[in-house]
Amino acid sequence: MYLTRFTIDTARRGARKLLASPQAMHAAVRAAFTNPEDHDRPGARALWRLDTTADGTVQLYLVSPGRPDLTHIVDQAGARALGTAEAWTTRAYDGLLAALQPGQRWAFRLTANPVHNGRKTPASTDTQRFGRLRPAEQIQWLLDRATRCGFTIGAQHDGQPNVVVRRRQTLTFKRRTSTVTLTTATFDGVLDVTDPEAFRQALSQGIGHAKAYGCGLLTIAPAT
Repeated sequence: MYLTRFTIDTARRGARKLLASPQAMHAAVRAAFTNPEDHDRPGARALWRLDTTADGTVQLYLVSPGRPDLTHIVDQAGARALGTAEAWTTRAYDGLLAALQPGQRWAFRLTANPVHNGRKTPASTDTQRFGRLRPAEQIQWLLDRATRCGFTIGAQHDGQPNVVVRRRQTLTFKRRTSTVTLTTATFDGVLDVTDPEAFRQALSQGIGHAKAYGCGLLTIAPAT
């Protein structure tokens, strides 16, 4: 597994096209792997997320089974001042995955697609996915999945879960001949590892739906 970070030049027309459509970004990420197994293999798959830093810099984070080649994204949306070899950084991820132990505490970020299944109409027997729109509901969605994903989220001094919804979006974009509406929430918080194997699966395979469209990637850093 590999973890990659790529800085996007938002002033470029190609960057604006990618940022405007999760479908376009999905296609760009998919094109970074000439070998299909480097993108998707049993037990692991490519996951990506867009983060915006405090100074407005937009970064693409990518976790993948194989090493990506993002030269085409450099040509389209990379910083012009950077050479191809410096436009992104890729690091081995397996060492971190192997070192996970019960009781470890990590700060985390996750952009996810919090949804629930419901009937289209009161009289309908068919169900579909509906986005969770309120922050409290989105946090509960994450808490409901934490145990099966191998971690817990503790409480703050006020008793509330140690996680916040940093950003909420409802995205609408074209996919072939249809229109997709996607609800996303970006969570920042602190977690404790309870089941290292389940936690590795969450890091390697993602959490929730819409993984092709920038959701599901959980990243961790030392908790301070």
